[in-house]
Amino acid sequence: PDWTPNTTDAANRRYRFGQQPAIGQWNLLQLANAIFPLIGKTEALEAVLTDYARNYTSASQAMMARKLGLRAYQSSDDALIGEMNAILQLLETDMTLFFRGLADVQTRRTDRALIEPLLGAYYVPEQLTPQIRERIERWLGVYVARLREDGVDAATLRANMNAVNPKYVLRNYLAQLAIDKAEQGDYSMVVELLDVLRAPYAEQAGRETFAQKRPDWARHRVGCSMLSCSS
Repeated sequence: PDWTPNTTDAANRRYRFGQQPAIGQWNLLQLANAIFPLIGKTEALEAVLTDYARNYTSASQAMMARKLGLRAYQSSDDALIGEMNAILQLLETDMTLFFRGLADVQTRRTDRALIEPLLGAYYVPEQLTPQIRERIERWLGVYVARLREDGVDAATLRANMNAVNPKYVLRNYLAQLAIDKAEQGDYSMVVELLDVLRAPYAEQAGRETFAQKRPDWARHRVGCSMLSCSS
């Protein structure tokens, strides 16, 4: 929640990940102030700003339900998602691979095997201590129990989740590698990367490298980690 990808935001973290809902509303307020002289009435503008939080929360909950494979969001899911957000912060985790791996969790037979589809999402395996692993496995047990309440078979659930959780995203380091080659007159990676991203949710044989975690060399390289606004 406190992470920001913007170098110019590193000091105050005004636009950090966890601040996005509030800063979105603040931006709408500034837009309302700017266009008020053209409208002359505040009622419609105030209604939009008042409804923002409710609409944002509702849309966010519906999105999360789809990502987790739930038929619909229930108020009791607050605890489930709250704990998920907590375990995502326990160790460095690739969120794209985490959500993609969740589609395979229900096929596991024991609680301790539930975590296996997620292991590839962790950057530093040493961070997965027995205590952290136990907490994640406990959450996965609750999650699978919640899925079973909906009664969706494993194959349909997996298909539904893979339709909303992409396998391929435009990772910064991939974009930078394509730029590096293009600057040398070689546009082959630009073309291939564009082709991969035309079907981000599909399994693409032979292109698994485009779905891998950020390599360690890209952790601090310019263009592969934090960027400025102008970048």
